Amino acid sequence: MAKKIIALVAVAGAVLFFVKRSRSAKADADLWREATAPTD
Repeated sequence: MAKKIIALVAVAGAVLFFVKRSRSAKADADLWREATAPTD
């Protein structure tokens, strides 16, 4: 039973980690696009 809970926690943590990473990567890409866009 405890192993099942630990596995669930680990999976949830991994999912949150990847979601956070992909979100921050998207934000970085948007910032970079904004910063490198021509200003004229």
